Parts: sequence; C-alpha cells; structure tokens
Amino acid sequence: MPLSGEWIRCGEIHYMNKLTLHDRAALVSRIIAALFGGYALAALMSLATLALPMQRSNAVFTGMLLSFLVYAGAVIWVFAVRSARRAWAGLLVAALPLMAGAALVEWRGLA
Repeated sequence: MPLSGEWIRCGEIHYMNKLTLHDRAALVSRIIAALFGGYALAALMSLATLALPMQRSNAVFTGMLLSFLVYAGAVIWVFAVRSARRAWAGLLVAALPLMAGAALVEWRGLA
C-alpha cells in the first residue's frame, strides 16, 4: 500500500492518492455552488416566469417545472467546467437575466 502522497500507477494513468488543500477547496466551492447557486437560479427562474404573458396559475406551474430543469442544469454545469471560478462565473451570468425578470415582476407588483 502506498504511503500518503505517493503516486499510484494504474496502466498508463498516474493517480495521486492525496488531494492538496487547493483541490479540496475547489471541490467544496463547487459543492456549495451546486447546492446554493443552483437553488438561487431555480428560485429566480420560478419568480421570473411570473413576468410571462400568461395566466398567473399557468405562470406558476411553468416556473415550477422550469426551476427543476434549471437546478439540474446548474448542478451539471458546476461539475462540468474546468474550474470552480468558471462555475461561479457561469452561475452569475445565468442569474443576471433572471434577476432582471424577477425585478420586473417586483416592479409590476405581480409577486
């Protein structure tokens, strides 16, 4: 059994059996982004759909369905990109138009 920090050879791929502090912090950052950033995007989506030109009951139902898709997409996005910084940046870029839609709903008094 290799000691902590030694390289393990498996075929042609080399694995390090100990994660560095930077790797652990990046993983924790991605987990937080997936949990809370995804939730924030889903909440913004469900609120922003109230600005759509449809009956309120249909807008609520549409927002609820879309929020599940947005949350799942956010979780996939967070773990698919190369770095935790890009994951957070992608969540922020996706949140900007949703925040505008949510602000429109608040401004119109539809919430």
